[in-house]
Amino acid sequence: MNRTELPETVLQRRAIVYVRQSTVAQVQDNVESQRRQYALADLARAYGFRDVVTIDEDLGRSASGTIARPGFEALVAQLCQGRVGAVFCLEASRLARNGREWHHLLELCGLVDARVVDGDGAYDPSVPNDRLLLGLKGTISEFELTLMRRRLIDGAQAKARRGELHIPVPVGYLWAQGPALEIDPDRRVQEAIRTVFRLFARLESARQVHLSMCRERHLFPRPSDGKRWGAPRCWTPPTYRNIISVLQNPVYAGVYAYGKSTQRTQLVEGRLTKSYGHPRPMHLWTVLLRDHHAGYIRWEEFERNQERLRRNAHRRPAGSAKSARGGGALLSGLLRCRRCGRMLLVAYTGRPPRRARYLCHRGREAHGTAPCISFGSSRPDDLVAAEVLRAVAPVAVEAAIAAMDLAQQQHAERRRALELEKEQAN
Repeated sequence: MNRTELPETVLQRRAIVYVRQSTVAQVQDNVESQRRQYALADLARAYGFRDVVTIDEDLGRSASGTIARPGFEALVAQLCQGRVGAVFCLEASRLARNGREWHHLLELCGLVDARVVDGDGAYDPSVPNDRLLLGLKGTISEFELTLMRRRLIDGAQAKARRGELHIPVPVGYLWAQGPALEIDPDRRVQEAIRTVFRLFARLESARQVHLSMCRERHLFPRPSDGKRWGAPRCWTPPTYRNIISVLQNPVYAGVYAYGKSTQRTQLVEGRLTKSYGHPRPMHLWTVLLRDHHAGYIRWEEFERNQERLRRNAHRRPAGSAKSARGGGALLSGLLRCRRCGRMLLVAYTGRPPRRARYLCHRGREAHGTAPCISFGSSRPDDLVAAEVLRAVAPVAVEAAIAAMDLAQQQHAERRRALELEKEQAN
């Protein structure tokens, strides 16, 4: 169809030029594509349209159907109002990369007698031949997107299986030239990472490691810009998240791991939405290469650490070991009700210092039954404490020596950290 063949009823309405690019990188770097799309406004005027509107709110948004596109939604809304005579786009993929949105748009254009115009010509979706051609263009565009995505994923996975794909690595490691992953040569960084593992081997608790490092005023390295590779490091007091990320990351055990998390797609308010970062069990990881690079710890120690962290977790399945979470009750988390078998709770009553009581009223909360038992903590705690002291009395001297050695070790670690900090400052 030539430009002069557009009916006057179409030219009297609005022409919409739809401008879109899929990513922010394309918006910043592929400027020529933007110029070509914005130039479609001149093409619309050459067809004879006097009211030409450019919609470019979707720059940097994918047309795969999983991301909201306010510009496309505004275009559909104007089509439904019958105010649009033609939609101009550089190619079909600019309008939609999924068949549902593409055919919905064509259906609306056919109902309101609007045209779809690209660089090859103008098409009337109400005409069977034009509708067939537009449908083929949309199908090819959708298949092209799927094919490109599949090729990129297959290529990345093939490279990851060789341990050569440069994935983000935690603090303490650097990608060298080529596929080599090396320990950060900064001795201060190395010492900070090794301090975490030494303290966890001794304290067996990530929370206690964090508290110990804070008491000793250790500093922990972190990128000044967490979104950019190779960003300069800054030294800040450690957070619990820093400690737990070091202990749970298999990279520190010399392991190259890829595909540790997955994405999920859900239908929310009629639109597919994707969420990322959902962890997968270790046996479902896409790639797990042991002895890929030098580690701070051995794989066997990493597995022991994970088991210890699982045992330390407070929200555990029934039947697993329990632990106290503060308070003065000595037997918190250790006693069970003889009548119903449930774990006894601890309640603190009275004026400060409050007295602890062990009680069982889970049945009342869950089923409305009468409470089982309730008793004060003073007598059982005193009896157990006396038995504990009697049991450890023969090794009291050894325990004192071990405590002294531990204090000396902590002092040496703190002195070594200060020396490295001073060395780096100079």
